[in-house]
Amino acid sequence: MSAFQIIPYLAFDGTCRDAITFYQQCLGGELMIQSFADSPAGELMPPEAQQGVMHATLKSEEFTLMASDSGMQKITKGNMVSLSVNCTSPEQIQRLFSQLSAGGTITMPLEDTFWGATFGMFTDRFGIDWLLNYDKPEQQ
Repeated sequence: MSAFQIIPYLAFDGTCRDAITFYQQCLGGELMIQSFADSPAGELMPPEAQQGVMHATLKSEEFTLMASDSGMQKITKGNMVSLSVNCTSPEQIQRLFSQLSAGGTITMPLEDTFWGATFGMFTDRFGIDWLLNYDKPEQQ
Protein backbone atom coordinates (compact mmCIF):
# COMPACT_ATOMS: atom_id res chain seq x y z
CA MET A 1 0.00 0.00 0.00
CA SER A 2 1.29 3.46 -0.89
CA ALA A 3 1.75 6.02 1.87
CA PHE A 4 -0.83 8.71 2.43
CA GLN A 5 -1.20 11.70 4.75
CA ILE A 6 -3.95 12.49 7.24
CA ILE A 7 -4.30 16.27 7.56
CA PRO A 8 -6.50 18.26 9.97
CA TYR A 9 -9.13 20.32 8.12
CA LEU A 10 -10.66 23.21 10.08
CA ALA A 11 -14.09 24.72 9.36
CA PHE A 12 -15.03 28.31 10.19
CA ASP A 13 -18.21 30.35 10.07
CA GLY A 14 -16.87 33.24 7.97
CA THR A 15 -13.62 33.83 9.87
CA CYS A 16 -11.32 31.43 8.00
CA ARG A 17 -9.22 34.12 6.30
CA ASP A 18 -8.50 35.85 9.64
CA ALA A 19 -7.83 32.55 11.43
CA ILE A 20 -5.52 30.98 8.83
CA THR A 21 -3.59 34.26 8.47
CA PHE A 22 -3.17 34.33 12.26
CA TYR A 23 -1.94 30.71 12.24
CA GLN A 24 0.58 31.61 9.53
CA GLN A 25 1.89 34.50 11.64
CA CYS A 26 2.30 32.15 14.61
CA LEU A 27 3.48 28.96 12.89
CA GLY A 28 5.07 30.20 9.67
CA GLY A 29 4.64 28.33 6.42
CA GLU A 30 3.36 29.14 2.94
CA LEU A 31 -0.29 30.14 2.71
CA MET A 32 -2.63 29.60 -0.25
CA ILE A 33 -6.22 30.90 -0.12
CA GLN A 34 -8.99 30.42 -2.71
CA SER A 35 -12.29 32.25 -2.25
CA PHE A 36 -15.70 30.93 -3.30
CA ALA A 37 -15.89 33.77 -5.85
CA ASP A 38 -12.74 32.45 -7.57
CA SER A 39 -14.25 29.02 -8.19
CA PRO A 40 -17.20 27.43 -10.00
CA ALA A 41 -18.74 26.82 -6.55
CA GLY A 42 -19.12 30.59 -6.15
CA GLU A 43 -22.14 30.61 -8.42
CA LEU A 44 -23.97 28.48 -5.86
CA MET A 45 -23.20 30.77 -2.92
CA PRO A 46 -25.23 33.79 -1.79
CA PRO A 47 -23.53 37.15 -2.53
CA GLU A 48 -22.55 37.69 1.13
CA ALA A 49 -20.57 34.42 1.09
CA GLN A 50 -18.68 35.03 -2.17
CA GLN A 51 -15.52 36.28 -0.47
CA GLY A 52 -15.53 33.44 2.03
CA VAL A 53 -12.69 30.94 1.85
CA MET A 54 -13.50 27.85 -0.22
CA HIS A 55 -10.12 26.29 0.58
CA ALA A 56 -6.93 27.37 2.34
CA THR A 57 -3.69 25.45 2.85
CA LEU A 58 -0.93 26.43 5.26
CA LYS A 59 2.11 24.28 4.60
CA SER A 60 5.70 23.97 5.79
CA GLU A 61 8.21 21.12 5.94
CA GLU A 62 6.86 20.24 9.39
CA PHE A 63 3.08 20.41 8.90
CA THR A 64 0.08 20.92 6.66
CA LEU A 65 -3.12 22.56 7.89
CA MET A 66 -6.19 23.03 5.72
CA ALA A 67 -9.29 25.15 6.34
CA SER A 68 -12.39 26.70 4.82
CA ASP A 69 -15.50 28.68 5.63
CA SER A 70 -18.51 26.46 5.96
CA GLY A 71 -20.57 28.22 3.32
CA MET A 72 -24.14 27.46 4.29
CA GLN A 73 -23.46 24.77 6.95
CA LYS A 74 -23.76 25.90 10.57
CA ILE A 75 -20.51 25.40 12.46
CA THR A 76 -20.66 23.79 15.88
CA LYS A 77 -17.94 22.48 18.15
CA GLY A 78 -18.54 18.95 16.81
CA ASN A 79 -17.95 19.76 13.12
CA MET A 80 -15.08 22.25 13.31
CA VAL A 81 -12.37 19.68 12.59
CA SER A 82 -12.36 16.95 9.94
CA LEU A 83 -9.65 14.54 8.90
CA SER A 84 -8.49 14.85 5.30
CA VAL A 85 -6.73 11.96 3.58
CA ASN A 86 -4.66 12.63 0.46
CA CYS A 87 -4.74 9.29 -1.34
CA THR A 88 -2.09 8.15 -3.80
CA SER A 89 -4.14 6.06 -6.25
CA PRO A 90 -7.70 5.56 -7.54
CA GLU A 91 -7.73 2.11 -5.91
CA GLN A 92 -6.64 3.48 -2.56
CA ILE A 93 -9.31 6.20 -2.43
CA GLN A 94 -12.01 3.69 -3.42
CA ARG A 95 -10.88 1.20 -0.76
CA LEU A 96 -10.48 3.73 2.07
CA PHE A 97 -13.75 5.48 1.23
CA SER A 98 -15.63 2.18 1.25
CA GLN A 99 -14.03 0.90 4.45
CA LEU A 100 -14.07 4.10 6.52
CA SER A 101 -17.62 5.14 5.52
CA ALA A 102 -19.14 1.70 6.27
CA GLY A 103 -21.94 2.21 8.78
CA GLY A 104 -21.60 5.98 8.53
CA THR A 105 -23.29 8.73 6.50
CA ILE A 106 -21.94 9.73 3.10
CA THR A 107 -22.33 13.48 2.64
CA MET A 108 -20.66 13.64 -0.79
CA PRO A 109 -20.06 10.46 -2.79
CA LEU A 110 -16.72 10.01 -4.53
CA GLU A 111 -16.82 12.05 -7.72
CA ASP A 112 -14.56 13.91 -10.10
CA THR A 113 -14.09 17.60 -9.28
CA PHE A 114 -13.27 20.80 -11.12
CA TRP A 115 -9.84 20.89 -9.41
CA GLY A 116 -8.78 17.66 -11.14
CA ALA A 117 -9.28 15.23 -8.30
CA THR A 118 -11.57 12.48 -7.12
CA PHE A 119 -13.13 13.66 -3.85
CA GLY A 120 -15.71 12.52 -1.33
CA MET A 121 -16.88 13.26 2.22
CA PHE A 122 -18.60 11.26 4.95
CA THR A 123 -19.16 11.00 8.69
CA ASP A 124 -18.01 7.65 10.00
CA ARG A 125 -20.05 5.49 12.38
CA PHE A 126 -18.27 7.12 15.32
CA GLY A 127 -19.26 10.68 14.30
CA ILE A 128 -15.88 11.73 12.82
CA ASP A 129 -15.99 13.75 9.58
CA TRP A 130 -13.62 12.65 6.79
CA LEU A 131 -12.59 14.16 3.43
CA LEU A 132 -10.81 11.88 0.93
CA ASN A 133 -8.98 13.32 -2.08
CA TYR A 134 -6.99 11.79 -4.92
CA ASP A 135 -5.24 14.27 -7.23
CA LYS A 136 -5.32 12.76 -10.70
CA PRO A 137 -2.17 12.95 -12.83
CA GLU A 138 -2.26 15.86 -15.27
CA GLN A 139 -3.32 14.95 -18.80
CA GLN A 140 -0.65 15.67 -21.39
